[in-house]
Amino acid sequence: MAETLARRGHDVHVITYHLGETPQQVPFTIHRTPPIKTYQRSSPGPSYLKLLILNPLLAAKVFQVLQQHDIQLIHAHHYEGLLVARLAQLWNKHPLIYDAQTLLESELPFYSLGLPNEVKRGIGRWLDRLLPKQATHITTVSEAIRCKLIHNARVAPEQVTMVSNGVEWEQFAPACEGQSSAQRGQKTLVFSGNLASYQRIDLLLKAFREVLNERRDVRLRIISDSPFDEYETLVNRLKIQEHIDLLQADFEDLPQLLAAADVALNPRTECDGIPIKLLNYMAAGKAIVSFEGSAKGLQHRETGWVVENENTSGFSRAILHLLENPRLAQNLGMNARRRVMSEHTWEKTAERCEAVYQQLCR
Repeated sequence: MAETLARRGHDVHVITYHLGETPQQVPFTIHRTPPIKTYQRSSPGPSYLKLLILNPLLAAKVFQVLQQHDIQLIHAHHYEGLLVARLAQLWNKHPLIYDAQTLLESELPFYSLGLPNEVKRGIGRWLDRLLPKQATHITTVSEAIRCKLIHNARVAPEQVTMVSNGVEWEQFAPACEGQSSAQRGQKTLVFSGNLASYQRIDLLLKAFREVLNERRDVRLRIISDSPFDEYETLVNRLKIQEHIDLLQADFEDLPQLLAAADVALNPRTECDGIPIKLLNYMAAGKAIVSFEGSAKGLQHRETGWVVENENTSGFSRAILHLLENPRLAQNLGMNARRRVMSEHTWEKTAERCEAVYQQLCR
């Protein structure tokens, strides 16, 4: 989004943590916090060290950028971005947009904070009602988040605008033109993304065991930079280790890796927003099997195959059905790609953001 806004003539400054690599030749300016050598965790979710040290450093960096540059508004990503920007806003009265990618009531229980799940869910519900109203305006990536903020957090409808995420659909053209593994005498299932507990990799592995019970010519390819250690015990118990490939890859390599897959999998059961992997799968023209709780943007039997939450038998049957009906799988994938090209381009996302920006700057 920053790239697209910059190409459209805006002066964009991205303020972020010390983590990650700085890309070359991007059309916006990146400002990073001072390096903390003892903190190299890049996985999603909160931590006490992040809240107590990294976020205050980020707020100081925001304040510095606001002092040194002619900034007209702040676009805060997720709750930590909102908290940081709100702190800096105490000294600088810039309009503040909160970019709501998810809700904490459904996501917070999946993070290990030393608290019972019901307590974490209650804290998340309280924060969902309290924090968004601190912003001048809110954008949400899904209609589900927008409705919950209006009805549960009592945010005025005119203060919330849905601005869905985009996807680099042009880069995924090779995935639509590539040769699937089925043409080489085997079947390949693919999952890409982090391996945080909310992804429900446990359900994915159990469903894969059921697929192997029916046919042995299927492999599961997991593309992730996250460690797989916590799932090794389950893999060994299910006796599926010989049928799983673990790969690390840059985003640039993802289209070619998806090209070799027959079916793409999304086992997440709860997501108020839109999983980025889902948009990538759709852009790659892949047949998708997804649990309904995270199937935002998918229409059953039109742009994907949607299964009741936690129904691993239904998930495995859907996979087998698509493997046995390659024409149906191809049609679902092409429908999904057409949907992405019409509804989820970064140009459309930038246009919708610009409309909000113009409203706030007036």
